[in-house]
Amino acid sequence: MTVKNIVWAALVLASGSSAWAGEAEQAFTGELHQCAAYYQLGSQMVAAMNAPQMAAVGERLKNNAKEAEQLAAKYEAVDATQQAVAKATEQMMQSTGGKGMGALMQQYKDKCQEILNDPQKRLDYWVMAKM
Repeated sequence: MTVKNIVWAALVLASGSSAWAGEAEQAFTGELHQCAAYYQLGSQMVAAMNAPQMAAVGERLKNNAKEAEQLAAKYEAVDATQQAVAKATEQMMQSTGGKGMGALMQQYKDKCQEILNDPQKRLDYWVMAKM
């Protein structure tokens, strides 16, 4: 193989891996949007309870929502993050049909905790999944 062929192969691999990284980041930010929406809804529901003993839980949920949004904003424009979170929130509210957080908790609680506890691990997962 000539040097020219080696350089060409390296460029092709590099451009392909950046495409994978882009797809991985999109999948990752999609999950972050969902997590931010989930945490926002949870925070709002806790606040609506007007129960002082739940104030700490509501505050933690609100902070988790902010953290998920901030992580997503590292990979896309802040406006895009805010719009995507608003859309995810609306979809989640429609999907619950006013029946509370039970179904959402089953779907998002553990997954979102894992993502926020180790976001790099989840991004790495998506990089591998999109190869």
